[in-house]
Amino acid sequence: MSRQTEDESLLRTDPSRHPHDFTHTDTWRVLRIMGEFVEGFENMAGLGPAVSIFGSARIPPTSPIYLAASETARLLAQAGFTIITGGGPGLMEAANKGARAGGGRSVGCTIELPFEAGANPFLDLEVRFRYFFIRKIMFVKYAHAFVIFPGGFGTLDELFEALALIQTGKIHDFPIVLYGSEFWQGMIDWARHTLLATGTIAQADLDRLQVCDDPQQICDLIVQAHQHRQKGGDPWTR
Repeated sequence: MSRQTEDESLLRTDPSRHPHDFTHTDTWRVLRIMGEFVEGFENMAGLGPAVSIFGSARIPPTSPIYLAASETARLLAQAGFTIITGGGPGLMEAANKGARAGGGRSVGCTIELPFEAGANPFLDLEVRFRYFFIRKIMFVKYAHAFVIFPGGFGTLDELFEALALIQTGKIHDFPIVLYGSEFWQGMIDWARHTLLATGTIAQADLDRLQVCDDPQQICDLIVQAHQHRQKGGDPWTR
């Protein structure tokens, strides 16, 4: 049996537990959560302009997508951006490797998981989290853009969380770039023909997604948006 994670402990409710046991478990867990926020803020403050890059942990180094993620991160690092990933293998490793190759800072926000592969070897800074929701805040708080490579549920979670935060005005609009038109086209079509068609999203929401197949184009889009933001304009105009 795998060991229980902190997220699982926080979210699990034991009906057999006496109500007063709460004061000895969940209440004190709040202090751990607060401490994790403080540690994350202290470690990640002062990163400067940064880009969070997401993608599958299952993509091998021989894949063209791995190479594209590494090249995208390299170009962004050369342009002055810190690269933030989940710190694991696959496309996270590719991005951290690219950040190193581009002479930029390589950051990994790793997470406690029952079956974890450990941090990849290309990190200048590893910030380790027990709770997914705290880690997700760090990805957003310190990023000037998101680049989303092909991935699974975790990657989609980060994508839609950012879209929801921008849509509801909780954060300022910033570039969200999807790499790989072949991979993402089905989702884009579904959003257009189902979500937009039924009125559950607006055209402006759909327009926030930019699909690119070229690492240099991704870098150029993000650099232009950052320069525009520095001038006090809308950070994401096309």
